[in-house]
Amino acid sequence: MAVTASTPIELVNAAYARFDERIDAARTRLGHPLTLAEKILIAHLADPDAEIERGGTYNDLNPDRVAMQDATAQMALLQFVTAGLPQVAVPSTVHCDHLIQAKENAHVDLLAAEETNAEVYDFLESVSAKYGLGFWKPGAGIIHQVVLENYAFPGGMMIGTDSHTPNAGGLGMVAIGVGGADAVDVMTGFPFNVRWPRLIGVHLTGELNGWASPKDIILKVADILTVKGGTGAIVEYFGPGAASISATGKGTICNMGAEIGATTSLFGYDDAMARYLKATGREAIADAANAVAHHLRSDDEVLANPADHFDEVVEIDLSTLQPHINGPFTPDLAREVGELGAEARENGWPLEVSSALVGSCTNSSYEDITRAASILRHAAENGLRVKTELMITPGSEQVRATIERDGLLETFEAAGATVLANACGPCIGQWNRTAVSEGEKNTIVNSYNRNFPKRNDGISTTHAFVTSPETTVALALAGTLDFNPLTDTLTNDQGEEITLAVPVGEELPARGFDPGEAGFIAPPENA
Repeated sequence: MAVTASTPIELVNAAYARFDERIDAARTRLGHPLTLAEKILIAHLADPDAEIERGGTYNDLNPDRVAMQDATAQMALLQFVTAGLPQVAVPSTVHCDHLIQAKENAHVDLLAAEETNAEVYDFLESVSAKYGLGFWKPGAGIIHQVVLENYAFPGGMMIGTDSHTPNAGGLGMVAIGVGGADAVDVMTGFPFNVRWPRLIGVHLTGELNGWASPKDIILKVADILTVKGGTGAIVEYFGPGAASISATGKGTICNMGAEIGATTSLFGYDDAMARYLKATGREAIADAANAVAHHLRSDDEVLANPADHFDEVVEIDLSTLQPHINGPFTPDLAREVGELGAEARENGWPLEVSSALVGSCTNSSYEDITRAASILRHAAENGLRVKTELMITPGSEQVRATIERDGLLETFEAAGATVLANACGPCIGQWNRTAVSEGEKNTIVNSYNRNFPKRNDGISTTHAFVTSPETTVALALAGTLDFNPLTDTLTNDQGEEITLAVPVGEELPARGFDPGEAGFIAPPENA
């Protein structure tokens, strides 16, 4: 099958055919209705009649595809080469996103990375061409955002050599982060072996409003389950509240499931996923998913009585959920944003925000950026300016080109923000930060996913707090942690007290996505 910049409809149809063949038989054999996670795993079993026991049996699975980022792909591809095969056995891609260091701005940093890492990039591109892998150039975007935009599909299964691979669960895919050796097994035609996971259900009711965002859902889940609560389990989100969340918002939630130790996370197929598939040029996949939509969500009996079918059920009312901010030093130390100031003073955490960062694979969707930009526009109109360093990291070239076309980058730049490369950057520690030194206690806020000591800047005394893009921008305008955007005011140069407007976002761009500069290189047809 040809390797392209998207998942071929033939692959999707083949996956859906297995649902028709296997799901009814599995219900009869197992004697109970099935969750979505169970359906997808069963459809990808190497042996559909294999014994299954949650948390007990180890089972072989055949993923639909493999994705690798440039740091982990190096050793994985070296190992694959030793197998002596002419090409990879399943569709596979390499994404150059981890080796670009944030220092000056997108243009300068990308040029520096291309020069510094030229040997690595040449190796990855040449091996991809020789063995039939798709290659995404430096600057094309972060692996998880690119996968969501191009490769993820409802009911599919993939493995990726990065812990935040579950981002693809925003499109109803079982996407599992693995080590390079597991990826090599699948690329050489062997199955992926894993212990059959436990199942945690998160029942969402109500609807997000005001300053609350999808990020606040996973921050609340991290508070409830802690960093170990999801270990050995798939977290499945369902309920009427799930339907109100955009596909990219669902991706944010699934992405950060890695912070609770989950094998992966996912949502059932719905209209939001169909809208996103169509907006990203995948109408045929949306049509195919619509035809088998009954397979792409948990059975009705599961949804009616979740406690009987999940090992644990978490209840969250989105209508009452408030903006959260988690940290420092661990992503499960949670509280509502309005409670942070008092807690920071009590613990001696620096109140002054030394840097605010928006973006990453977790929160760089069009919806995220429009909500954050709406706050900055309102602030500018009312004489307010950011009081700390502000940086924005677009998740992909498609997102960057679209927000530039629609004037959103201009809004950030007018506020004094630095636009970084379409890469991981400070989220994974690729931040050449010179304004702060080791031993200097300081506070940063960001819309990233992980915040253990040294994670973002290599400085153990940096106190990193994780929150939504809109709350990050609000705290950048305030310059301090003891600010609650829901109730507090900011003083402009004229001495006027200004209440920040509630953020307003757009789920998808009204004018469609702008693909920007092409970043994909397909292998030669005869590879």
